[in-house]
Amino acid sequence: MEPSSPQDEGLRKKQPKKPVPEILPRPPRALFCLTLENPLRKACISIVEWKPFETIILLTIFANCVALAVYLPMPEDDNNSLNLGLEKLEYFFLIVFSIEAAMKIIAYGFLFHQDAYLRSGWNVLDFTIVFLGVFTVILEQVNVIQSHTAPMSSKGAGLDVKALRAFRVLRPLRLVSGVPSLQVVLNSIFKAMLPLFHIALLVLFMVIIYAIIGLELFKGKMHKTCYFIGTDIVATVENEEPSPCARTGSGRRCTINGSECRGGWPGPNHGITHFDNFGFSMLTVYQCITMEGWTDVLYWVNDAIGNEWPWIYFVTLILLGSFFILNLVLGVLSGEFTKEREKAKSRGTFQKLREKQQLDEDLRGYMSWITQGEVMDVEDFREGKLSLDEGGSDTESLYEIAGLNKIIQFIRHWRQWNRIFRWKCHDIVKSKVFYWLVILIVALNTLSIASEHHNQPLWLTRLQDIANRVLLSLFTTEMLMKMYGLGLRQYFMSIFNRFDCFVVCSGILEILLVESGAMTPLGISVLRCIRLLRIFKITKYWTSLSNLVASLLNSIRSIASLLLLLFLFIVIFALLGMQLFGGRYDFEDTEVRRSNFDNFPQALISVFQVLTGEDWTSMMYNGIMAYGGPSYPGMLVCIYFIILFVCGNYILLNVFLAIAVDNLAEAESLTSAQKAKAEEKKRRKMSKGLPDKSEEEKSTMAKKLEQKPKGEGIPTTAKLKIDEFESNVNEVKDPYPSADFPGDDEEDEPEIPLSPRPRPLAELQLKEKAVPIPEASSFFIFSPTNKWVPLGCCGGSVSCVTASSMPPGLPTSSCSSSCSAALHWLRKTPSGLIP
Repeated sequence: MEPSSPQDEGLRKKQPKKPVPEILPRPPRALFCLTLENPLRKACISIVEWKPFETIILLTIFANCVALAVYLPMPEDDNNSLNLGLEKLEYFFLIVFSIEAAMKIIAYGFLFHQDAYLRSGWNVLDFTIVFLGVFTVILEQVNVIQSHTAPMSSKGAGLDVKALRAFRVLRPLRLVSGVPSLQVVLNSIFKAMLPLFHIALLVLFMVIIYAIIGLELFKGKMHKTCYFIGTDIVATVENEEPSPCARTGSGRRCTINGSECRGGWPGPNHGITHFDNFGFSMLTVYQCITMEGWTDVLYWVNDAIGNEWPWIYFVTLILLGSFFILNLVLGVLSGEFTKEREKAKSRGTFQKLREKQQLDEDLRGYMSWITQGEVMDVEDFREGKLSLDEGGSDTESLYEIAGLNKIIQFIRHWRQWNRIFRWKCHDIVKSKVFYWLVILIVALNTLSIASEHHNQPLWLTRLQDIANRVLLSLFTTEMLMKMYGLGLRQYFMSIFNRFDCFVVCSGILEILLVESGAMTPLGISVLRCIRLLRIFKITKYWTSLSNLVASLLNSIRSIASLLLLLFLFIVIFALLGMQLFGGRYDFEDTEVRRSNFDNFPQALISVFQVLTGEDWTSMMYNGIMAYGGPSYPGMLVCIYFIILFVCGNYILLNVFLAIAVDNLAEAESLTSAQKAKAEEKKRRKMSKGLPDKSEEEKSTMAKKLEQKPKGEGIPTTAKLKIDEFESNVNEVKDPYPSADFPGDDEEDEPEIPLSPRPRPLAELQLKEKAVPIPEASSFFIFSPTNKWVPLGCCGGSVSCVTASSMPPGLPTSSCSSSCSAALHWLRKTPSGLIP
């Protein structure tokens, strides 16, 4: 068998090793009785592994979500014809989901096999939802039977299944089991749950400490307010909420005539915000940590006991809780996503992207090469080396006979002049004058749009219209020049050029629609807003800003699945809010609550409002009052809002920030690498223009290097360069110019981005630089062309002589290492020295 060459070994190393997926055998039996040969099990396996079957299930889940969204919750368990029809439709969805679960259980087994149905977490979720649905139907039928047997007490008899009906809102979660990208996002979030759990414990510990401190300091202090003397009427200014007061000290005094400060008031927010017991104190502290309405709580405490020292309690709570501990969530999520990205890079996930970038660079190189050829043709034409009337071939003579010679000459003339004009246009669009001219036009366009205002004079409106047409014509000219000079293929390769083309075409469409009057003023205003996008043209010419925009676009691509997961999260909590609070926000007062859960669109807006943290506490207070106020079961409502705020605001929304921070760091790395590359090019350009060093300078430098001990603080690459310099000191002519060592070319140098972010070693792709053979003789007899000298240079290890010629008792390993050391010494021995 022939030994493999180093080239073959290099090719084998470059080829990535693809792991072969392990195909587990199917269990021989399912449900202890159905074998693989059973016709029923065969049919179930074929159906559940059929791709259209999965699509049908996903469509059914989506239709079920639509049915849940159309449902209109009503107070006092009232119904209408639409809700009754949707209740009957629920049976159809339940039957479909039950058949799916039964078929998968028959196909894969139920529990005891390795790939059984319940061995998958997503299948456990599906089975739980189906089981709760079937259980709810059974309880409803029991209630119907009881109502027929005891008609007089049917209104109060039976089991309450409304709580079980609330579990229908979990059915949209079944979409996760059918969309792999959602599973990837959820798995990444689940991996971060352990450090997030540690942070949650820290937050809980801090909330408990501050709740106990608030309980000791402010217990019973917030139940006094101003009443009219002799009545139970609260004395407040019109359209103003009552607030605590103090009889003594520096608290708030009752300034209305005929009023006094006395107890008996429930407290702020209908008696929900206070520190009277541990539970309410924890809820109030958590409200302050979220920084929503914490100043109101501070001012209420100041009104109750004075403003000398309560600020210390609340300021430290905000500093420790909001600014420090809760922001650790973002740090943890950002760190986890950075780890996952680095692992993905080390596994070669981004190899396709790198190959695509390399392909784009090669394509640009080919385009430059072709363009350079066109330039050479133009220069030859100018110098008279290339004539437009060249010809004389046999084909041309045939064309002359046919009378087509003039047409061919015209086409040839046109092609040559087209090359000349195209190259001129290419020079213009790549020049600095054109660059600054485009920046100036963009600035003028921004000023023209910003000058528009309400009730502006007529002359300004006409001037803006004229400016818009002139600027649009200039932008159109720029686009056409780039298309002609660069070519359509190279023009549309850039995403900035595509964006520019979209903005210009929108501007042209706007003018056409305005002139024809075929669009409403609102549509015209929307098209005019696209003009503002022209300011983003500056990002193409500003490198750091361009990298920032590119990183943001990459983050948008990477969070598409996260956006879908967030929408699914909002839908589930909106449906649950409709089940809990639908039709319950109609209180006795005449004030209409804009944030409610009476229909699906409004529920979506309300849930999103809670996610953003804007006035979410007032929605929680209304929910508590809808269930009877600050007592059981009203206080259980706060669990819904707290879970929604924690999972939505602190986890899902922070995942967006974590991805954005990670991509911004990538933009910083890319900018640093580009700056370093530009500086390196500039340095090489300057160094190549310097004259070569003389022999005296080289000898002086060699003596200095000999005096300095090697290996102390010198990098490996520097040592290699020093060895190369020492080996070439006595040469008549230096084969390498100064400051331009071997391997210093741009294409051979690995790209190492200079940034504070670490990079995996596999990404750097460092190359070892071979030390050349010294142009000298060793032992006064071995010339550089001697066959033994290359043997000593081949890595420092070589096989020893045959075993028959070895001294007795000498191990083979000792002989091999001794030969290696001797050959290495032989290679390093300079000319003229006695060994």
